[in-house]
Amino acid sequence: MIYFDNAATSWPKPESVYKEVDRVLRNCGNPGRGSHTMALEAGRVIFEARQEICRIFNIKDPMRIAFTLNTTEALNIALKGVLKEGDHVITSSMEHNSMIRPLMALQGIGIEVTIVKANSEGKIDPDDVKKAVKKNTKMIAMTHASNVTGTIMPIREIGNIAREMNLIFLVDAAQTAGVLDIDVESQNIHLLAFPGHKGLYGPQGTGGLYIKEGIDIKTIKEGGTGSKSESIYQPDLMPDKLESGTPNTPGIAGLKEGVKFIRSVGIDVIREHEKQLTKMLIEGLKEIKKVIIYGPQNVEERVGVVSIRIKDMDVGEISYLLDREFGIATRSGLHCASLAHSTIGTLQTGTLRFGIGYFNTEKEVVEAIKAIEAISHKTP
Repeated sequence: MIYFDNAATSWPKPESVYKEVDRVLRNCGNPGRGSHTMALEAGRVIFEARQEICRIFNIKDPMRIAFTLNTTEALNIALKGVLKEGDHVITSSMEHNSMIRPLMALQGIGIEVTIVKANSEGKIDPDDVKKAVKKNTKMIAMTHASNVTGTIMPIREIGNIAREMNLIFLVDAAQTAGVLDIDVESQNIHLLAFPGHKGLYGPQGTGGLYIKEGIDIKTIKEGGTGSKSESIYQPDLMPDKLESGTPNTPGIAGLKEGVKFIRSVGIDVIREHEKQLTKMLIEGLKEIKKVIIYGPQNVEERVGVVSIRIKDMDVGEISYLLDREFGIATRSGLHCASLAHSTIGTLQTGTLRFGIGYFNTEKEVVEAIKAIEAISHKTP
């Protein structure tokens, strides 16, 4: 199988990830719930994972990271834990449903939402964000890169706007964690939601939320934390406040090793490799007459996410043929991002998406281009 669905979940994982998940499953207990050797080892693994994540995002305090099941859960905690009735939040038209749907739910209870429109390439103008600020604006909540077009958003500039206007800045790093440099300090990020299972090479069922010190965040669930068990009230200390219940220790252990792998290779090396393959794919697809490519043509302005259509052909059929006839995995449809598809004009058709990862090769890109060319000849 040639795997080009890394925008959904990265595959394969580094070998160290598989080994660590297996080791922890066999040797670790429940973290923070006992003083025996297996429980203590589980706690050590989870703390090491926090430390590794701090290193990759320039986070000073490991206890400001709350582990979650995925980016969706992290975004729900960030939005519903911070915003209150009467608040105003600014977002973009390129957001995934994991951002938009919680915001629409909050809109129903008195929170005002402004959606800043991107252009046809999925680009956001920071000036449009600044113009949208009101007296009751509390937060800017935005993706770092589109999961449809791959467009990289100007989060440094938007972070500066948030600093200038004294606003909370929430960043969805679903497509960028482990791929682009993220520095919560220099980019003025107050809340960072990230997946474990994509660019950080961890297993599914892992992710996290960074909460800058001083941000007042309420819980959206309560329960056992292994701390302050004498109290019937949820503890207020981080990260216990947001981590009720037994965590996915084997998954977090795998995430730890995924981040270690990234640091050993270097984010700049990973980024350069993905840029080269993305450029190669776009240039090859440009030569096929019936292919329409969405998003920026300049690979400096996008991550390794390439959405296309073949004129007069259903994108689901293209994905099916790629899988069955060529052994190539892609994703077709609306990618849980209807607003983004409305923005680029593909709401009625959807697109076929290639998600390029570090373990893809030039040979695989060549095979993908050949396959799309062959399929394009099937149309009238």
